[in-house]
Amino acid sequence: MTKEFSHVSVLLYECIEALNIRDGYTYVDCTAGGGGHSLEIAKRMGKNSRLICFDRDKNAIEAATKRLSDYLDRVTFINDNFRSIDKVIKDLGITNLGGVLADLGCSSHQFDTPERGFSYMHDAPLDMRMDTDSPLSAYEVVNNYSEYDLKRIIFEYGEERFAPRIAQAICKKREISPIKTTFELTDIIKGAIPAAARADGPHPSKRTFQAIRIEVNGELDAISPLITDAANNMAEGGRIAIISFHSLEDRIVKQSFKSLAQGCTCPKDFPICICGNKPKIKELTKKPILPSEGELEANPRSRSAKLRIAEKV
Repeated sequence: MTKEFSHVSVLLYECIEALNIRDGYTYVDCTAGGGGHSLEIAKRMGKNSRLICFDRDKNAIEAATKRLSDYLDRVTFINDNFRSIDKVIKDLGITNLGGVLADLGCSSHQFDTPERGFSYMHDAPLDMRMDTDSPLSAYEVVNNYSEYDLKRIIFEYGEERFAPRIAQAICKKREISPIKTTFELTDIIKGAIPAAARADGPHPSKRTFQAIRIEVNGELDAISPLITDAANNMAEGGRIAIISFHSLEDRIVKQSFKSLAQGCTCPKDFPICICGNKPKIKELTKKPILPSEGELEANPRSRSAKLRIAEKV
């Protein structure tokens, strides 16, 4: 039986304020989840507005559809990765895009449903797929990637200093038999990290599980194209709001905003601009918006959230 989809929307009202919702425009929630952000957008839209909700997770689409049942005449659900946003906007003939929101974190439902294999706190088959139809799972990564590639993704995506030891331990264990479950992987990680390093800080598996999840779902690859596609399709005054949950995501968002806001890319010693590039957006958050103390108390999982906002010019 599928567990009831539940997810606490992070920085909910900050996001709604950021979008500056106006009647007559189309809004896109790139990561609908359980529909928390989507519902608040729908409540504030006029009857001449439209909402497009993306999610790769079929359970999320089902939950969001139920939650937005009073607004279905103005909502379109897309069971796909948000990297297809440009195609969807063009296919639907949208010319009045007023705002794009993306919450880049995994949903609480995915972490709290053991059989999805996202969490090191539950014993389950190695999976971690947001889209359960995707051919690449955590099992494939752990058992088939080379030691070099495992070391690379654990170090780069997990920022794990013991990546070489963990990758070596994984490869040594899988020579004996495949690594099938989250607890098997957790035991290998614990054995590879020195006891002194395990004594403090987060759970020893946290960084490695994050790295494998990012690889399985291609999470970082889609961020910059999303922001570029949103900016290219946005009506003047439209807003882009992105919530990130770790430094790798936030760095990509920050750099993407900066690049699109820059305009001219000619060398500084050129007397006149010859590239012809104009700024596409202006950054509205030089520093990201963080959760309030009240939100942190109510939802500890929001602790690492950062919201950045840009406006089409």
